[in-house]
Order: sequence, then C-alpha cells, then structure tokens
Amino acid sequence: MFIALLRFTEARSRASQYMEEHKHWVQGGFADGVFLLAGGIEPSQGGAILAHQLSREELETRLAADPFVAEGIVQTEIIEIDPGRADPRLAFLVS
Repeated sequence: MFIALLRFTEARSRASQYMEEHKHWVQGGFADGVFLLAGGIEPSQGGAILAHQLSREELETRLAADPFVAEGIVQTEIIEIDPGRADPRLAFLVS
C-alpha cells in the first residue's frame, strides 16, 4: 500500500488550466480499483492519494501520467506502507 504525496511546486498558478484533466486522471485510479482515498493536503499544499493493489513501479507510471505531474505543477513523494494492523473496518488493507 502506498501514500502518494503530490506537493505543489512554483508552477501551482497553472493548476487551474489542468484541473479537469487531473480530476479525470484521479477518477481513473478509482475506476481501476487502485485508489482508495484522495484529498487535499491542508492548507492548500497539494494532494495525497492512498493506493493499493499495484507495485511501486506501476504507481510511479500512473503518477507520471497525471497532468499535474507531467506539467510540473506538483512534485511527488511515495511512502510505502506494509499494513500489519487495522481497525476492523479496514481489515481488507492488512496484508
């Protein structure tokens, strides 16, 4: 499982130009079943995605296809988590 951080760069002022494409890209991750959660990093620092059922390499490829990444609007950081324990509501995440 991964947390992908997408932090704004100096180019964040161009985000509105690519917002619809970015939203479509995010929706694709949910449709493919690999994104579990997506949201903003507050206060207005970028976004974060919780992803599973893919390799780090697959996630890197998917992130590179995000228009925000491709246009240099955000910089990515990937944090890998090996879940060992979870609330019963999230038990499906424990490997």
